Amino acid sequence: MSELRDTGERYEMDEAGETSYADYRKTEDRLFIDYVFSPVPLRGTGASGRLMAAVAADARARDLKVTPICGYAAAWLRRSAEYRDLIG
Repeated sequence: MSELRDTGERYEMDEAGETSYADYRKTEDRLFIDYVFSPVPLRGTGASGRLMAAVAADARARDLKVTPICGYAAAWLRRSAEYRDLIG
């Protein structure tokens, strides 16, 4: 597993030669997560959850609230005791 990369419009993380990503938009105080994707070989391995944990940690470090547009991101954040407070 690699470190989280931020391209300016997409967070990316590599595992097993594949890349999971989260497309986003950002304002001064808010991160909108539009879409989270993991390639088929990574599905069911927890790759998307690890990506979301890294994205949420980055949002917290930048003092951003998170507005999940993507259904997966919304469900993940609601279930996360550690990061649910970021939802805004």
